[in-house]
Amino acid sequence: MSAASVEQPFDHEEPVSLTTIADEIMERHPGYRVEIIGGHLLVTPSPDAPHARALTGLMIPFIAAGLHGGESEVLQNVGLWLPTDTEDYAIPDLVVVDADIDDHFVENNCYDPVCFRLVLEVTSSNWKNDLKTKAAAYAEAKVPVYVVVDRKHQRLHVLTDPAGNGYENHRPYAPGEIVTLPDSIGAKVTLDVDEILKAGQQKTQ
Repeated sequence: MSAASVEQPFDHEEPVSLTTIADEIMERHPGYRVEIIGGHLLVTPSPDAPHARALTGLMIPFIAAGLHGGESEVLQNVGLWLPTDTEDYAIPDLVVVDADIDDHFVENNCYDPVCFRLVLEVTSSNWKNDLKTKAAAYAEAKVPVYVVVDRKHQRLHVLTDPAGNGYENHRPYAPGEIVTLPDSIGAKVTLDVDEILKAGQQKTQ
């Protein structure tokens, strides 16, 4: 999911933390997602139906591969604590995590990136955040596999082998291709790019 960078939206006599501002935004705007990456607030409105539809469809192959239960779980909207700044965190659309994720709680409903095997984002209006800002943040957090469903350009991106603030391998896939994700996530998962991208489009009458 993508977002727009937002300046401090509330007037306070004393400087307040970004986390406090993020909490206020979510309280005033239920359903909005607020993340802090690189010391900047990213605010995303509630997803549209095609976004949610693509996300639900994406869970199926991961669960069918046996990744939900046992040694791992497939979850949505779980906070990932980032090493990029003192208050940084992201909330990926979909994740594959180790089953002991509860033991890796950090704070602010976020968890240590060490237990994340894969993060996945389905783009919304500001796709650049998913392809650039979040790619750099997830790489710095050493998340092994990052998948982006790019609805604007009709591509599915698979990024692997984090190094510094980037991924050494970044492969875009077009409709008609079948993607096999790295075995490092814990099972063999294949994704039909055409099927996923169609799910993320508005249905026509």
